[in-house]
Amino acid sequence: MFHSYFFPISYAFMMFPIAALIFTLPFLIVQYRRHGYIHKLRALILYLLLLYLMNAYFLVLLPMPSSRHNMAPSGSIMQLIPLQFIQDIIDGSKIIPDQISTYWSLLREPAFLQVIFNIALTVPFGLFLGYYFRTRWGMCILLSFMLSLSFEVTQVTGIYGFFDHPYRLFDVDDLITNTLGGIFGFRIAIWINGLLPQIEQLDTNIDRSAKRVSYTRRGIAFFIDSMVWIIGFGVLYGFDVKSAFWIVTGIYFILIPAFTGGRTLGKWIVRIRVTSKGNRASFWALMIRYGLLYWILLGLHALVIDSDVTGLLSSPLRTVAYLIVLLVDLVFFIHLVIKVFKKDDQLIYEKLSRTSHVISWPEKRLHTDASNSSSLED
Repeated sequence: MFHSYFFPISYAFMMFPIAALIFTLPFLIVQYRRHGYIHKLRALILYLLLLYLMNAYFLVLLPMPSSRHNMAPSGSIMQLIPLQFIQDIIDGSKIIPDQISTYWSLLREPAFLQVIFNIALTVPFGLFLGYYFRTRWGMCILLSFMLSLSFEVTQVTGIYGFFDHPYRLFDVDDLITNTLGGIFGFRIAIWINGLLPQIEQLDTNIDRSAKRVSYTRRGIAFFIDSMVWIIGFGVLYGFDVKSAFWIVTGIYFILIPAFTGGRTLGKWIVRIRVTSKGNRASFWALMIRYGLLYWILLGLHALVIDSDVTGLLSSPLRTVAYLIVLLVDLVFFIHLVIKVFKKDDQLIYEKLSRTSHVISWPEKRLHTDASNSSSLED
């Protein structure tokens, strides 16, 4: 019986790296938006929650039928009698009420073990709700019930129509025992709360303005900005606008940040902005910064793939141009790697423009954090 549990768990652990990779981008964005930085304990808890949910769903869904065109169940696909598991345990057990030694036989009774499994399945969920999310009793009961209901509906619909027929029974007792497990986990969280770091105090006395803006954070902003830039470039290119690359780059990375305090859409999403010596970056500082990065570094690529430009060059000169671009890319890549490993935020175009990234945290959030910190100390 226990082997049937180890099989889904092993699959969940094997698939976790892929799920974590997909989960990471939205996770980072939400953390930057809500908290201004990444706290290691918060990250650990949320990734453990992801791992738990994967294990829970794999346990209730695996093993699956060998074919999507599975056979229809021979009997009813629903058990709607509440607490039917009590009668099942009584019917299958060999307990003699006046002989306590016979009670140990319950540990070999499948109906009893199934109940214990269903309760244990959602105990971690209640722990997360009670410790990290700080939900109330009523919300814990509701969310635990909804999680269990999602298990049952997923099974009885054959994973929402993926299989021709249901391959598991919808059991109302599972809803009861799963919800009970969530309540137990919530209660355990209350008992052990004093032994663990307080979630409400993780951000106490954190000076976000002094925190380093990581390359990961900058990379997410660049990724989002690249998507917006591609759309803008595609529109102008579709209308056959000459110099579309230079126009879109200048408007999006230079003109717009000049009016928004050093922010693009990507920077706004991850709460960072470009400043010049701690002050608002001027138009000319942004011109130097992004002119060097986009108009020169990336602009070289735009030139060598432009047939109107390369058509003016002889074959040997085109080869030289390609080699120059390749050399510039190599030098910049080495420069970037060195800065990443040295944890130095200042790249060459930033030093020349005397600009840098800082965390952009709203003043009202600063006052809220300060008041929360004061109330916790009181």
